[in-house]
Amino acid sequence: MIQDKRNTDLLNWEIVSVNPNDKNWRWGDLFFFWAVSLQSIIGFSLIASLYLVYDLNFYVVLLGGIFACILTFIFSTLIGKPSQKHGLPFVVILRSSLGILGAKYFGLLRGIVGIFMFGVQTFFISKAIGYLIRIFLFSQQGNILDSNIFTIFFMGLDLIDIVSFLLTLLVQFFLFSKGQAVIKSIIKFSGIFIYFGLTICLIMISENFNDVLKSASLTLNFENFLSKNNVAPLITVTGTLFAFFSILIVNFGDYSRYVQSNDNLIKGNLSLIINFILLSIFAIFIVLGADIILAKNNVEIERLLTNPNDIIGKINNTFLTIVILIFILVASVSTNLIANYIPSQNTIINFLPKTLNLKSSGIIIIIFSFIVGILWLPIFSKIGILSIIDTLGSFFGPIFGVIIADYFLIKDKKIENKDIYSTSIEGSYFYSRGWHIGGLYAIIIGFIFSSSTIWNINLNFLQSFSWIIGAVISFIIYYLLKSK
Repeated sequence: MIQDKRNTDLLNWEIVSVNPNDKNWRWGDLFFFWAVSLQSIIGFSLIASLYLVYDLNFYVVLLGGIFACILTFIFSTLIGKPSQKHGLPFVVILRSSLGILGAKYFGLLRGIVGIFMFGVQTFFISKAIGYLIRIFLFSQQGNILDSNIFTIFFMGLDLIDIVSFLLTLLVQFFLFSKGQAVIKSIIKFSGIFIYFGLTICLIMISENFNDVLKSASLTLNFENFLSKNNVAPLITVTGTLFAFFSILIVNFGDYSRYVQSNDNLIKGNLSLIINFILLSIFAIFIVLGADIILAKNNVEIERLLTNPNDIIGKINNTFLTIVILIFILVASVSTNLIANYIPSQNTIINFLPKTLNLKSSGIIIIIFSFIVGILWLPIFSKIGILSIIDTLGSFFGPIFGVIIADYFLIKDKKIENKDIYSTSIEGSYFYSRGWHIGGLYAIIIGFIFSSSTIWNINLNFLQSFSWIIGAVISFIIYYLLKSK
């Protein structure tokens, strides 16, 4: 019997329901997933800055962070449940809500944002590789970096920068195109390795422990936590940290599809709170300890350094610099994997399911990321393109809202497996020529509200909550349209 072509056009083995034998993620694997999401340079610097730079009450930052984690737990668990139950990635679940073509094109928005940010992140990761190459060359011959070949620039990059960027792209492609078992191992290794590195840093500053405690007591603000003046800062901190986490939520199903059970899903997502508290402790003591050590070594600094790159720039110790750079590399690469590469790969495969696989989709990501990275310094960093990327990201909250309303309220937690890969006009998800008009309408209305917090200066104070605003508006609109 010849299989109906209409039932195979959307089929790709990378985005079909997960084999039960491959549903082997436990809550501990999600613990390391959330650890990786926090252990980036941006995450470390953001948390340290909130506690130490902005003169905020310690308990306001701690409680605001916990509130942000709780919101992330709720939303990621909601979006993760359909994928955990059916073993399907985000873009395939989206077919149920937007139609087979609606999911293809709106899902691609996540891929566009992911590829762009993957290229930008890879550009900055390659800087650490470049530092290591320069340290090695300098150790071999002190004046070799003065050679003419190293003074030629292309698009603002010298030879070492270009080699480092290409090497970083290729290494990531090699690691990330091996399938979910390797991805799971990378995430787990990175989470353990970075916590090990942070522990080593704490041990290194332990000889100044009394000074660090004294500095913490002077630097951190513990007073008047219950004051009404702390309400606005609490909301701001919650919104800021939630905005940091929100990029992972809409496509969280790409990972929850591998989780063994709903119980493991809930426990694993709750572990985000533990990770936030742990990193808060590490960030505060490491930043204060580094500041004390630099002061004792008569290193002049104008402000408290919360960025690890800034800290190692002041350390006059080659071995220690190399070690810290390695930890930064591991943390940055693994964050780039979960936040940008995997979401982009699944959405690209969903766009051309009959053509692409793990390697070919990875090659597409690498090519476009190379273009983004090469053009970052001379063009993209100067034209405000991140506002455009943020605007595209304004679709993610509304997409989430439509999926949740559709799956939990309208379709009663059911997905027709026989139709989810079908292009037949009789299929449940063909809708109006492949587009679900009600879902599109709800998303566009939610997007208007969400993106207005970016482009309307009078609403900029709500930008941290744009994701939630878009999600709630689209959720309500979709439910009102479809519940009649």
